[in-house]
Amino acid sequence: MTSAGRFAPSPSGELHVGNLRTAMLAWLFARSTGRSFLLRVEDLDRARAGAEAVQLRDLEAVGVTWDGGVIRQTGRAALYDSVIRQLGDAGLTYECFCTRREIQEAPSAPHAPQGAYPGTCRKLSTAEREIRRATRPAAIRLRSETKEWTVEDQLHGAYTGIVDDFVLRRNDGVTAYNLAVVVDDAEQGIDQVVRGDDLLSSTPRQAYLASLLGLPVPEYAHVPLVVNHDGDRLAKRDGAVTLDDLAAVGLSAEEVRDMILESLELPMGPLGGAVDSFDPARLPLEPWVWTGRLQAMIRKGD
Repeated sequence: MTSAGRFAPSPSGELHVGNLRTAMLAWLFARSTGRSFLLRVEDLDRARAGAEAVQLRDLEAVGVTWDGGVIRQTGRAALYDSVIRQLGDAGLTYECFCTRREIQEAPSAPHAPQGAYPGTCRKLSTAEREIRRATRPAAIRLRSETKEWTVEDQLHGAYTGIVDDFVLRRNDGVTAYNLAVVVDDAEQGIDQVVRGDDLLSSTPRQAYLASLLGLPVPEYAHVPLVVNHDGDRLAKRDGAVTLDDLAAVGLSAEEVRDMILESLELPMGPLGGAVDSFDPARLPLEPWVWTGRLQAMIRKGD
């Protein structure tokens, strides 16, 4: 089994500077530890025509390369279904008929975050399930046997999070992210997961599911996000944040790459040249406030 890191974008649109920074970090983590680096397109439900090709182009433009072919989740439904059947045969799943609104409005357990599933459908009788099936398709939830789980993160240390009865398959038949990512990482030999720290809170669910399935839990490193001047996660509404938009106002892909490397206190230039200098212990742990739009405007004015 290979030892590998990965980047796994959803092809819902162009990558912005925050996505590219995370991809570069994932690549540096993997390459600096002698791992392969794989690319997986998480296209279960958010694919936009042409977005994948643009994303791959932009990753290569900043120096992120990958080993082997690109894996796409849409070709892996049979694998996900077999895992859900395995959990069901073990008595670890149940049908859920709740709407999002019902979940948000339901009383939750003490200290559970808003939106954590309160177990409404966990103890439905066979007759009750049949009645509900007549009016609404069911999602499949994990019958969790714990309330919380602890993971070790290379940047955050021990992190304990809530584990509720999370969704494995949505009621429209689409496999849920928390199951797909666990199955994919294990099947691909991913033993290092580097991603944005906005996903840290979901990681205990994934590590717990991996343990139930007897799968190895990867090493985790949740890296700081790129934010706008208000401290909000960077988004396209913040102006020139994609390579195409920045090129239109005078910044090349190489210049954007160098800005990202500078924000990480790494030497500028081709990405491979930063591998020997890369040390996770020295990474800035605060979000990077994106000033690219201002710099691009200044350059355009020149």
